Amino acid sequence: MHPHHDVELQASTRRHFFSDCAMGIGSIALASLMADKSLGDDPMAAIKNPLEPRVAHFPPKVKSVIFLFMAGGPSQLETFDYKPKLNELSGQPIPESFTKGKRFAFMSSSHRTDLLGFRPKFQQHGENGIWVSDYLPHTAGIVDELSLVKTCSTDLFNHAPAKLFMNTGTGQFGRPSLGAWTTYGLGSECDNLPGFVVLQSGPRGPRGGAVHWSSGMLPTTYQGVPLRNQGDPILNLSTPDSVTQTQQRQLVDTLKELNLKRLVATGDPEIGTRINAYEMAYRMQSSAPELMDTSDEKAETFEQYGIKDPNESSYARNCLLARRLVERGVRFVQLYHTNWDHHGGPTENLETHLPKICEEIDKSTAGLIADLKQRGLLDETLVIWGGEFGRTPMGEVRQSTGRNHHIDAFTMWFAGGGFKPGHVYGETDEFGFGPVENPCHVRDIHATILHQLGLDHERLSVRFQGLDVRLTGVEEARVLKDMLV
Repeated sequence: MHPHHDVELQASTRRHFFSDCAMGIGSIALASLMADKSLGDDPMAAIKNPLEPRVAHFPPKVKSVIFLFMAGGPSQLETFDYKPKLNELSGQPIPESFTKGKRFAFMSSSHRTDLLGFRPKFQQHGENGIWVSDYLPHTAGIVDELSLVKTCSTDLFNHAPAKLFMNTGTGQFGRPSLGAWTTYGLGSECDNLPGFVVLQSGPRGPRGGAVHWSSGMLPTTYQGVPLRNQGDPILNLSTPDSVTQTQQRQLVDTLKELNLKRLVATGDPEIGTRINAYEMAYRMQSSAPELMDTSDEKAETFEQYGIKDPNESSYARNCLLARRLVERGVRFVQLYHTNWDHHGGPTENLETHLPKICEEIDKSTAGLIADLKQRGLLDETLVIWGGEFGRTPMGEVRQSTGRNHHIDAFTMWFAGGGFKPGHVYGETDEFGFGPVENPCHVRDIHATILHQLGLDHERLSVRFQGLDVRLTGVEEARVLKDMLV
């Protein structure tokens, strides 16, 4: 008999044995197979908890990540990148050498190339005199904990693709997000909550939606799980009043048995993901409500975060929940806050809207950093602040004043997690248009974040359609070692 036929016969016989022999020695063998810890590539290995903590490539500097994603593209020129020359030359055309050959998201008669001065006042703060605008007074108070990068650049200048690029390293759908890569590489230290959690605030969700926390070609176990701020943290999580706990457990066990039979029959690892999802959901029926119930927090903590109503959905409450999640061992928490789009429309301008949204996040962000530090969690937690791109030094005029999308230089900051505190990396030209020192690409940021988690961005990959896919792709990416302690 041909060896290939022999293998097929063995597989068919084995599947028949475990699928159809539900009683007697068949079920005994299935139980034995489930207990075997050394099955290697056997399909039954798929029912092991895929989020069990795993050994990193090298000793990590950080256990958890909190990514404060300011969706819409915050203006670096009104927040952290102080450029007095902008005010001095406001209203004059930017030299053609800056814009020649460049592409922008919008160009029309209302999208001019005149330089636009900034409105907020800037002052130097902290031991190293870091410039911060008066739109962010609380952030200025914790600037000695921050490591700023002023020369971030990206490849895409429209919102949804740029968000996707910041999260997945590509503007194409179907690739794993940073949080998914993290839990794929390291698992999670929490067994009753997802390893990757998403929280949202603001008038709407980020453009593109769930693709930003997708697991791509990785098993769906590693995708981000959005938690709701009102009602059940996850839809359909609560057990109906008519169902007892015993009945609920029996249901989960029966589904597990049926799924196990199908897993053995097909070898499909996604069935293992389904089994683990049911088990996680069962555990979350108690852990998720406990997480969301902040009644055990002190009044001083609510004040520190700027939480006025502990039961009201807000960015401030999400910052507190982020701290509670990393306390419980969740590996990656991502907060999205909208809307940082500043084109000059009635609700998206630099004059009234930008100061308002800065106020919405300022005290809470500073409170999160201070709270993590007070609890001894900041050293082992990496906090990231930033959006998908920045804003042009040139202005836009619609109903009021705004700025266009800008991909050549924008500001992000990092706190804790082995980054140098009170540090500034990179410098931009006199208008804040492009880098003149230490340019930094999104791929470099991804490589550096993974490095602090103990993961080598070149080794963290998955085989897909004949290629070894990784977060940083095939182009050059470097760890920003000058930013690290």
